[in-house]
Amino acid sequence: MTSSSKPFSSGRKRLLAAGASIAIAAAVGFGAITSGTLPVQAEAVRVEAPQAPGFADVVEQVSPAVVSVRVKAKIEPASDTDFQMFGRGFDDLPDDHPMKRFFKEFRGWGDQDQGGRMERRKHRDDSPRPVAQGSGFFISDDGYVVTNNHVVEGGAMFTVVDDAGKEFDAKLVGTDPRTDLAVLKVDGGGQKFTYVNFADDSKVRVGDWVVAVGNPFGLGGTVTAGIVSARGRDIGAGPYDDFLQIDAAVNRGNSGGPAFNLNGEVVGINTAIFSPSGGNVGIAFAIPASTAREVTQDLIRDGAVQRGWLGVEIQPVTAEIAESLGLSGEKGALVSNAQDNSPAKKAGVIAGDVITAVDGKDVASPKELARIIGAITPGKAVDVTVWRSGQSETMKVDLGELPAPEKQASLQEGGDSQAQSDQLAELGLTIAPADDGKGVVVTDVDPGSDAADRGLQAGDVITNVNSKPVSGGDDIEKAMAEAAKAGRKAVLVQVSRDDASRFVTLPVAKG
Repeated sequence: MTSSSKPFSSGRKRLLAAGASIAIAAAVGFGAITSGTLPVQAEAVRVEAPQAPGFADVVEQVSPAVVSVRVKAKIEPASDTDFQMFGRGFDDLPDDHPMKRFFKEFRGWGDQDQGGRMERRKHRDDSPRPVAQGSGFFISDDGYVVTNNHVVEGGAMFTVVDDAGKEFDAKLVGTDPRTDLAVLKVDGGGQKFTYVNFADDSKVRVGDWVVAVGNPFGLGGTVTAGIVSARGRDIGAGPYDDFLQIDAAVNRGNSGGPAFNLNGEVVGINTAIFSPSGGNVGIAFAIPASTAREVTQDLIRDGAVQRGWLGVEIQPVTAEIAESLGLSGEKGALVSNAQDNSPAKKAGVIAGDVITAVDGKDVASPKELARIIGAITPGKAVDVTVWRSGQSETMKVDLGELPAPEKQASLQEGGDSQAQSDQLAELGLTIAPADDGKGVVVTDVDPGSDAADRGLQAGDVITNVNSKPVSGGDDIEKAMAEAAKAGRKAVLVQVSRDDASRFVTLPVAKG
């Protein structure tokens, strides 16, 4: 009995031990639940590091001042009697013809009139239709809105939508196509609008942060950020090009929207992008705040911008042109033509003059001359300093008012500097006297010559060399000889083509 009970006792002890361990485990588990604690687990990753400053504070303050601009225009319907198909008029088609059914059902055509002709129904499609949308911003609490001219151009009805989605009717105050700016006026019924100010863009530096707010693709208020990539960009839009280049994402619909600095001031107005695909590639151009401020003030006050007019066609002064005229540097604007009845011509400015200063302010380039003159009130007398015949002269000019865009001071490209020849005959020119005795006609140009390199071609008329009129080859050779004697390497040649005048340089003979 004793020996047979040992296995049972031993197994029972193991069973009791197992039960005890289960009870302990249950007690532990129960205690964990009742005590509110959980087993230790890994925590979510959180990095404690300095946070880079964002743009949220700026955006929060300026967004109420930025608006969407919707433009509608009246679309003139096509004449009801002009429809032709394969030489047959619309009324000549059978009543069951599919084209006739289409126009009757879907294009607003109704039943026949008493003469058997189809009449077009009058319906709401004749009302103004959406043609454009862009961006803008308030510059005063009484509702003046700045946008681009190309946004509102051709529009008949204008709607401004604020950041909260509220719509306001607006009227067009004025436009300035030359700078692509326009001003709208919202009647808020006494409501005061949140508005923003223009920055001092002379303090804007390449690398400064900018925040663009606008209405890309009609999505509504959208914010992008970037830096100022460059200043003073000339994109060929007009004589007053002086754009800021920014890399903030700007797309269609951003036009007219502001680019802010971190103080919430407008440093530029987004107006153009460089894009082979039509979308953002990080190169956008903004009208500087200084230009926008002056233009909008004029538009609000007068409804238009009045600019001074000198009346000259101008081109850059290249190194060769400067050397041929005895100028010390490549500065100023070379007058290729003084327009008839212009203030410049009346004051005595002639082709071949280099305008170096206006009212004592140095002129660095043709673009700067256009901006200086354009900023002066028409009718004001100014002192224009020119370089002529190796010396500086100053003359008084009574500026006129810039008339039409086609009469503004135009910029013409000068000839490129290329290798010079040793002999006059090697210039590659064949000439003949002009029929009227004024100048010589270029009858042939050697394709590989210096003359060809500088853009001369058959049919051009050479009228002056170094500001002296020529009537034959001897006059050209004489002018070149005088230039060589004075130690100059080139002569300045005035060329007329298609009623336009420009200057190129030709090398003088050596020895």
